[in-house]
Amino acid sequence: MPNNQTDRVAPPSLFLALTEPVRALMELGSIPMAAPLLASAPRGDGHPVLVLPGFITTDRSTSLLRRFLTRMGYDAHSWNLGRNLGPKAIGQEGEHLIARLDEIHAKTGQRISLVGWSLGGMMARQLSRRRPDLVRQVITLGSPIVGDPRATNAWRAYQRFTGHRLDDPGVDEQLRESELPPPVPSTAIFSKEDGVVAWQNCIEPEDAFTDNIRVYGSHCGLGVNPVVLYAVADRLAQEEGTWKPFDRTGLMRQFAYPSSGHSH
Repeated sequence: MPNNQTDRVAPPSLFLALTEPVRALMELGSIPMAAPLLASAPRGDGHPVLVLPGFITTDRSTSLLRRFLTRMGYDAHSWNLGRNLGPKAIGQEGEHLIARLDEIHAKTGQRISLVGWSLGGMMARQLSRRRPDLVRQVITLGSPIVGDPRATNAWRAYQRFTGHRLDDPGVDEQLRESELPPPVPSTAIFSKEDGVVAWQNCIEPEDAFTDNIRVYGSHCGLGVNPVVLYAVADRLAQEEGTWKPFDRTGLMRQFAYPSSGHSH
């Protein structure tokens, strides 16, 4: 994991950052045209899925994604922790998020898949390390899961709004932990056109149970991007214990590209 001055990558360009809103709206507007693609996605088995929003957003930002997952046959859950302000939302030790996971497990009796957008994906990976017995798999959307946390255009805002400084004790330990793959199957979905997070830091370390799916799109549009929705549905549809990498042949060859980190 790039964790020193020589390995640092730059945040996305100003052009990509400034065009984020327009590009995200275009992705949202493309959903009706992508209806045939989404209709071809594999159906779910009804298992619970917990969806975590990105930095400074709420469950409202993931409502379309959760509605889609519900239509595909999953038991989709919001995180119910308000605005994602890091430790202010989940607790200093993540105790509130762990309690939410325990609550869903108590209701369903099943292991839970985690889908996390941006900061939510970082939290999903950490949650899988704390409670691997309750987590079925992790899917991250544009999440800076490895590398220098300052390789984003939002790190100053993160420190301001969360009160969590990147030089706080414990951050280095978390970064070292992120070098390792999660203890459950994990898929990272990322875009080289991300205007918020350096895409190089959104790639899962290579492992038998990790995969990276590159899509075309913005950071703010990942939760409404039709190709992302298809890929998430595909990952979730695998039977427990039979995980395999994403199939990039056929139709999806036109939309999802091999990652620049590693591919299977």
